[in-house]
Amino acid sequence: MNGLRVYIDGDGDEAETRRTRPVFYCRREDGPYYKWVYDDALRQWRVGRVMKSASFAKTLSAAAWKTLPATLQRSIVEHYQD
Repeated sequence: MNGLRVYIDGDGDEAETRRTRPVFYCRREDGPYYKWVYDDALRQWRVGRVMKSASFAKTLSAAAWKTLPATLQRSIVEHYQD
């Protein structure tokens, strides 16, 4: 998927989590940022658009696609195909 970048908020051991699962962000080219959080009750990844602040992008660190859970990879691909 061209122009897609995936991020975590923080780096290494200090990355943002929700109930022990990592939280991911993505952005395609110059589009909006999206936040991905795993919902244990629904057993799926949930996505929401992030309102960008001046300092928001500075806290993000690049994440390699291959480090994302396979279910998240599928959810992101489906999100951008719609």
